[in-house]
Amino acid sequence: METDLNTVEIIRNYFPTLDEKTILSLENLGSLSKEWNDKINTISRKDIDNIFSHHILHSLSIFKFMSFSSGSRILDIGTGGGYPGLPLAIVNPETEFVLCDSIGKKIKVVQAIVEALKLDNVTAVNDRAEKLGNHFDFVTGRAVTALSDFMKYAQPRIQQKNQKNVLPNGVLYLKGGSNDEELKPYKKRMELVKLHSYFKLDFYESKELLYIQA
Repeated sequence: METDLNTVEIIRNYFPTLDEKTILSLENLGSLSKEWNDKINTISRKDIDNIFSHHILHSLSIFKFMSFSSGSRILDIGTGGGYPGLPLAIVNPETEFVLCDSIGKKIKVVQAIVEALKLDNVTAVNDRAEKLGNHFDFVTGRAVTALSDFMKYAQPRIQQKNQKNVLPNGVLYLKGGSNDEELKPYKKRMELVKLHSYFKLDFYESKELLYIQA
């Protein structure tokens, strides 16, 4: 039977080893995001019905690329309604996540979802990224701004000592298709993943994950 793209079954299909508790949390995340989006628009209302296939699955491409070691600290810049931070926090329960956005109403949504899901590894912060110190192992983001601008915010937040993970500390950025010019400054310390190699859906034909070592 064909997997329904608009339910949590799309997550189960691509991540068959996730346990039922985790799947249930991701399903509840999708439901809560839809409910809150009716009150405070954090995801395009035209796209909210695709919360599982376009938002939760997209966020979890980072988890497909790497899982974080216990005790790691992750900063999600420009989190909006909590993406990619919330899905990643659910599948990495031993990792600490700080989700920040400068828009207060968006953080209000994130805080409400965190409380409803009882995610004790997530802190939601209404502030600018540059005020959050430099003690994170990785910084994540999803189509926040141009790559060069995102790196200006992200790179200073990453600590260089006490490497805990298989990959050196750095940036994990989800974006649309890149061009050689914007990637040129990072070529010697980056890895680019075409997400269609992970998820065989039309939506992912132009989507990429960039890992850039700090």
